[in-house]
Amino acid sequence: MYARLLTWWTILRICLEERLVYRGDFALGTLMRFLPFITQIFLWSAVFAARDQSPLRGYSYNEMIAYLLLTNISRAFSSMPGLASSIAQQIRNGEIKKFLIQPIDLIGFLLLARVAHKVVYYVVALAPFALVFYLARGFFSGWPDVTTMLAFLVSLVMAFLLGFFLEATIGMVGFWFLEVSSLLFVYQLFSFFLSGQMFPIDILPSAARAAVDLLPVPYLAYFPVAVFLGKVQGTALAWGLLVQAGWVVLFMVASRVALHRGLIRYSGFGG
Repeated sequence: MYARLLTWWTILRICLEERLVYRGDFALGTLMRFLPFITQIFLWSAVFAARDQSPLRGYSYNEMIAYLLLTNISRAFSSMPGLASSIAQQIRNGEIKKFLIQPIDLIGFLLLARVAHKVVYYVVALAPFALVFYLARGFFSGWPDVTTMLAFLVSLVMAFLLGFFLEATIGMVGFWFLEVSSLLFVYQLFSFFLSGQMFPIDILPSAARAAVDLLPVPYLAYFPVAVFLGKVQGTALAWGLLVQAGWVVLFMVASRVALHRGLIRYSGFGG
């Protein structure tokens, strides 16, 4: 057990050092990410002006802007750029063979690499995030209570795990298909609109909202933000966290099953 923990710690440390060397652009990239947000402010300002500033499905103008700001945090946790495509590429070009001849678990290695990526990202991008949220502090009514804040942090961690294992599962489809880009495009398209990244899914019609609630994607962006803003409380909060945890476990198992079955049928040739 000690040897295994030492191995994982060594991998994590190397991943952290590697990203600290070449990802100083995270700070600039984070500021650039917020530039389109200016357009969203004008857009929603026009929407609420047309409604005489009346709330939209329970969201005031300030709450809507605060929601859109906070989705940048939840998506920064749950987004896994290049994960599924890189797994499929490793399967296609034979790089995955190194995980078959070395005592390193593929999913565990990729998870540690993503943990290192997120740690370095937030260390470097903390100042830009702090600056933007300070400038936009007028849109927030204050900090949530301790219980809500803890639930928010837990939901962010599970959003990260859900995003990782969901995309890892998609990447494992590469054992059966040479290209997963089309499948990945469809997933990203649905995720972009239905995860709550563009707007709170609360504002959808009841029937559409009920259908979206059956999907895992709202727990990538919408749910953590709704928790922070106090839109989900009490029994609904506990149930939401339980469902989010259930999706994490489901895709954790699905990625493992896909990897196991994929390796059974995998054939590698050459050196």
